[in-house]
Amino acid sequence: MWDSRFAQFNLDYAASTNHFAGVAVSTGDIYVGGYPWRINCYPRGRSREGNVGDHVSLCLELRSARSTGGVKAVFDAFVLDRDGRPNWYTNRLPQVTFLPRRESGWPRFVTRRDLEARHVSEDGCVTFVCGIVVSGAGGDAIAVPPCSDVGSDVARLLTMTETDRATVPTDVTFSVTGEAFPAHRLVLAARSPVFRAELFGPMSSSSIEVQDMEPEIFGFMRRFIYTDALPGDDELGSSPADAMQHLFAAADRYALDRLKLMCAQKIWENVTVDNVASALALADTYNCPELKSRCMDYFAVDANLKKVIFTDGFTWLVQKFPSLAAELKERVGM
Repeated sequence: MWDSRFAQFNLDYAASTNHFAGVAVSTGDIYVGGYPWRINCYPRGRSREGNVGDHVSLCLELRSARSTGGVKAVFDAFVLDRDGRPNWYTNRLPQVTFLPRRESGWPRFVTRRDLEARHVSEDGCVTFVCGIVVSGAGGDAIAVPPCSDVGSDVARLLTMTETDRATVPTDVTFSVTGEAFPAHRLVLAARSPVFRAELFGPMSSSSIEVQDMEPEIFGFMRRFIYTDALPGDDELGSSPADAMQHLFAAADRYALDRLKLMCAQKIWENVTVDNVASALALADTYNCPELKSRCMDYFAVDANLKKVIFTDGFTWLVQKFPSLAAELKERVGM
């Protein structure tokens, strides 16, 4: 038995120009054949394909499955031009067995050049139309509720009542400038190789003091580990940019690569003439080539460079990071 559905996916292309490779814009859950699916669009491509940002990737992800054997499905997609006519840039994806939390699709669905030339509307959006066909939907299978969202279940560990917490007790406490942060070893170890080594190594302890970090930043990082979510802008205090930079450094310290890139994206979105020098130094210090290359590109724009060189930030960069300043001068031809 088959089940199918078409879904329209609108990409705010103008807002996606600053995205890093590997950062997806996704739909909500789309139910086909009794299973939740999600369409993931990577405006700069999926980084693991070695995409340098000149192609858009389009993928279908099975959000959960009732069978560990996976679900067979066919995925098709086209993009509308400015006149509303469909354009196919790829062949239909053959029937694929999708495994839970895995995606399949086209790493190079369409070039950004083609999108900009033919498909970006006046309001800066691109419309994709995607078809999902699920094989073996229904049939004589016993109707079992969809799998729960594991991420939400883990997040509840942070918001349990005192009564519930007694049944799932924390087993490690971090002390950050005198403030205590209880946590679960297995959750932290599953998310961070640094925590894994610290919590299950020969020197492991149930009480750990964290040096050189503010309690607020550790709290944001702990919450991300449980929820995969960044703090809201209203939570970052009087200096959101500084807080995001400190969280970026914490992510690097504990090898939380996704958090690090998410922070880098936020930092890049707020780059200005006055702070680009500090953003570049931050990217170089904590080894983030994605942010560093974009800051270098910002400097390379002549109109930006003429303003930046007269800022205190640029003077600070030259004095404190001479090798980076030399690399920058070579890059922009100073």
